[in-house]
Amino acid sequence: MALPKPPAILASHDIRIAELEKSPVESWLRVYAWMHLARTADNRILDLFRQGLIKGTVTGGQGNEGLIVPLALLADKSIDVVSFSHRGFGGHLVWGDHLCDHLNQYFANAASPTKAREGNIHHGNPKERSLPMISHLGAMLSNVAGATDSQRRFGRPAVGLTFFGDGSSSTGDIHESLNLASLLSLPVVFVIENNQYAYSTPMSEQFVEGTQLWKRAAGYGMEGFSLDATDVEGATRALAAALDKVRATSRPILIEAHTLRLRGHAAYDTCDYMKPGESDSYFVRDPLPKFRAKLAVAGHSTRLDKIDAEVNAFIEECVTVCLAIPKPDPAGMEADLFAPTAAPMPWKAEPAAPLSLNVAQALNAALRKILTERPESIILGQDIGVYGGAFKVTDNLLAEFGRPRVFNTPLAESACTGYAIGLAVNGHRPIEEFQFADFATEAVTQITQNAATYHFRSGAACPVVFRFPCGTVQLGSFHSQELESMFLSMPGIKGLYPSTPQDAFDAMLAAYEDGNPVIIFENKALYRCKKQPVKWNPSYRDVWHPRQVRQGDYATFVTYGELVNAATEVCDYLTGEYEHSFDLFDLRCLSPLDLTSIKASVARTGRLVVVHEGRRTLGFGAELVARLVEEHFATMKAPPLRIGSLDLPVPFALELEDAYRPTKEKLIEQLTAWMA
Repeated sequence: MALPKPPAILASHDIRIAELEKSPVESWLRVYAWMHLARTADNRILDLFRQGLIKGTVTGGQGNEGLIVPLALLADKSIDVVSFSHRGFGGHLVWGDHLCDHLNQYFANAASPTKAREGNIHHGNPKERSLPMISHLGAMLSNVAGATDSQRRFGRPAVGLTFFGDGSSSTGDIHESLNLASLLSLPVVFVIENNQYAYSTPMSEQFVEGTQLWKRAAGYGMEGFSLDATDVEGATRALAAALDKVRATSRPILIEAHTLRLRGHAAYDTCDYMKPGESDSYFVRDPLPKFRAKLAVAGHSTRLDKIDAEVNAFIEECVTVCLAIPKPDPAGMEADLFAPTAAPMPWKAEPAAPLSLNVAQALNAALRKILTERPESIILGQDIGVYGGAFKVTDNLLAEFGRPRVFNTPLAESACTGYAIGLAVNGHRPIEEFQFADFATEAVTQITQNAATYHFRSGAACPVVFRFPCGTVQLGSFHSQELESMFLSMPGIKGLYPSTPQDAFDAMLAAYEDGNPVIIFENKALYRCKKQPVKWNPSYRDVWHPRQVRQGDYATFVTYGELVNAATEVCDYLTGEYEHSFDLFDLRCLSPLDLTSIKASVARTGRLVVVHEGRRTLGFGAELVARLVEEHFATMKAPPLRIGSLDLPVPFALELEDAYRPTKEKLIEQLTAWMA
């Protein structure tokens, strides 16, 4: 179906200060036309919601147009990066795509740009560097910072535009991101959309009286100022100057834009928390009628009437077209969880001769290979520079490749992970080291709700590797946890858990070239374990599948990580002492699970043993047992045996730690009791 043609005045999506000086009338009428489109379409969407034709919720930008439209028109859409908030419908319209595309998103129909997988304004256009928002608004700032840095690394003089409200300015992500952008000197315009309310919570209950949010900029060594976004002309000029300055200096700026929220937080908001008559003052300051009246006084009433009529008719045509589009087809949803498997990268067949390495050295060798052969690679994390990482896995990489490629990050796991996500969706391939897996809990939103969902909700790949040093080596509760069950329960994340130096080398290459977020779980007890030969393995992608370590007939034994070594010794012992041999599998890949060979083994042996270092309750072994037994339950010769650690925080003392986790001795004891 042909899409309605927009009015001619909407043909241009740009405005420049020089143009405002040369042709002010045409320029300001264009600004007005986009503002009128944004306001009228927002109101029409609200009507459709109230008619039951749009579901979910509607968070309009009525009153915000004096900020968002000029800023979007001023941006360089060919290189700049943006992530609009739920008040930014006008910005989405200016940035690109047809009005019908945006309406289809609200209708959640078959032509929705997110395939109806994401709600209403939670969309963007990653190919054009409009990053889709998530509801955790503070998390989006660091994504823009990362994508903007990516643009600059590619030699493009881009500026990032990111938005958050007075309410979300209290979140830790905001402060982490402001500090990170200032520290790295990233050209980002941070905009606080201050409309006096965080949903129903007024400013007086958010901050000490008299707080001026823009003044927080000084604490991060950046410039800040406030502006009145109801003064369209004044705001446009101030925003243009800010953009030019940030683009020229590559220094961030914080702007507190005083805007209006004319329709409450969302369509269902009754606004009964507001004082009587409070909203009246808002409508008096409404930027759209104020701006229209000023243009009319200047003698442009006829042009304004024509613009209104053309835009209104265009909106109605678009609504009619979009209402005729069928509902979405659920087919293909599961296939779209992960970005498609890409062709192998053209790795050099090096090292050709085997090197004797432990796991830490093998990881270091893989990282060096990646940095040498892949110019888009970046390694970041706490203390990974001169110090070489807490476990020396990045040792000497800074000296060899330089700070732009290998650099320390501040203690801000959430913002640094969001920054890595921004790099990834814009064409770089970052590898982020968490000092300990436990510290990744600070970045749960970024990993599980942002990176993990990126391809499913936007179609964009997010190739980022997260390194998780995990496992018990007498470091206590906050440095020892196995978190695979927690993180991999969220869809969209891949997970590798190597147990040998060769598998660690291969896993790093396989994870790096994947188009999805991949967690590599690195058991700390394996870092300095025995050395083994490591070389270029043309079959490195086999690490995505289980490895059979021992063959046997009595039972199928499944484990991964550091316990592979203990399990191998246990199987050898039981074979010698009891003449019971085991099919022993090193799982290696925890997500997506490939259990084909293991299922065949279970069907043959009729017995199953699953062992892991994580806690037993809700541990990863429960999922393995369920998947492996559900098809063969009727033919099982014995109940499956599932062994994990105690359901406790990880204790510190060696004697307590040994009691907490599976050990070789305890495995033998439990297995012999099970076999009896």
